Amino acid sequence: MDAALPPAREVLRAFGVSGVPVLLPGGRGLTWRAGDVVLRPAEPDEETTWKSEALSRLPESSAFTVPTPLRDDAGEWIRDGWEALRWVPGAADPTRVGDVVRAGLAFQEALAGHPEPGFIARAEHAWARADLLAWGEPDRDAALLAADPLLAALAAEYRGVDAPSQVVHADLLGNVLFAPGRPPAVIDWAPYWRPAGFSAAVAVADAVCWHAHPVKRLAEDFGIGRWRQLLLRALVFRMATLHLLGRWDDADARRHAPVVHAVIALDG
Repeated sequence: MDAALPPAREVLRAFGVSGVPVLLPGGRGLTWRAGDVVLRPAEPDEETTWKSEALSRLPESSAFTVPTPLRDDAGEWIRDGWEALRWVPGAADPTRVGDVVRAGLAFQEALAGHPEPGFIARAEHAWARADLLAWGEPDRDAALLAADPLLAALAAEYRGVDAPSQVVHADLLGNVLFAPGRPPAVIDWAPYWRPAGFSAAVAVADAVCWHAHPVKRLAEDFGIGRWRQLLLRALVFRMATLHLLGRWDDADARRHAPVVHAVIALDG
């Protein structure tokens, strides 16, 4: 879908939208806002439909909110490749790591009863492949762990994680919005089937690697069991994704090396 083209008028009418769409900054440059409605290209239909159904049924919470998904005039979640959600105010703040983690954990607790959706296991994009590597599951990219000394050092520390899996949001740090007087808004749900604490570990790893969160705070576990093991996997997940996307370079190695060594040195 061309990022320069807004949703067609027929799509806007179908979702009850009036006004001229304005391209929103950030993300993939594909999201538009018209009034209090946000429209963006749908993920594969199965994923968009599943997430829309799940989000539409979430109970209200004082710990988090989500953008309400909207049906079109035919009662469907997708129209001509577009989905629509109610706009929520706020801005991401990657320095509020604790608040991001707490909002994400509350969001996931509300979703804990959902069975694993089939589209997660069938995904073949770089993030899904990196997730398999992070959890030591058979994968065509397993040789990558041996090829990169930082990844190999992390994987050598793996021990079991005795925690149930559920649907999680594995990209929280930039996708929790804060606005005065409102619960944090969890947006752009990236669903994976992993222990709930994995999402927190990814957020903390992202904060330390990319947003100057102090390395010494890696040990703050938010009461999550097997924290060190989750951090090891979070780093493999993020680093392997960069490799698989062809974006890993010497600067990334220098950025991640001290974080890798700090996590390996943690107790637990």
